[in-house]
Amino acid sequence: MGNIRPAEERDLSRIAEIFVFNYRINFYPFFKNDPFYFGELNVLDTVREFAADLGCFHVYDDGVVKGFISVIGDELNKLHIDPQFQSMGVGAELLEYATDELGARWLWVLEYNTRGQAFYKRHGFELTGEKMTEDEWVPLLKMALEKER
Repeated sequence: MGNIRPAEERDLSRIAEIFVFNYRINFYPFFKNDPFYFGELNVLDTVREFAADLGCFHVYDDGVVKGFISVIGDELNKLHIDPQFQSMGVGAELLEYATDELGARWLWVLEYNTRGQAFYKRHGFELTGEKMTEDEWVPLLKMALEKER
């Protein structure tokens, strides 16, 4: 886990870029909300938003920032990998760091994100049965570590 470090201010634009493009690729097909995904959701505003919580972010950096996590308390708030580097172990390493080093024990996942749910299940998370609707139209499911590592 030597490639994971606390995020620094200089990482914010890369973190925001990864976040915005992941949302467009993974979530736009479900919601088809052009004004949000190609207007409200943009790198500059995301940098400003994430700057306030910079201390919660860690990045996977092996010379290139390939992904990031945000852990708030014991919640894994965000885990995103640049699409170019997905399925290469970056997400698994970040998730392990989040649970083992930062104490993450639960998360919310988009109900439609079956790939994400399968990823978390492979790493010991299970659906709890709890559901939430974010922003009046985004269905989320809670997942938690099945057992302590």
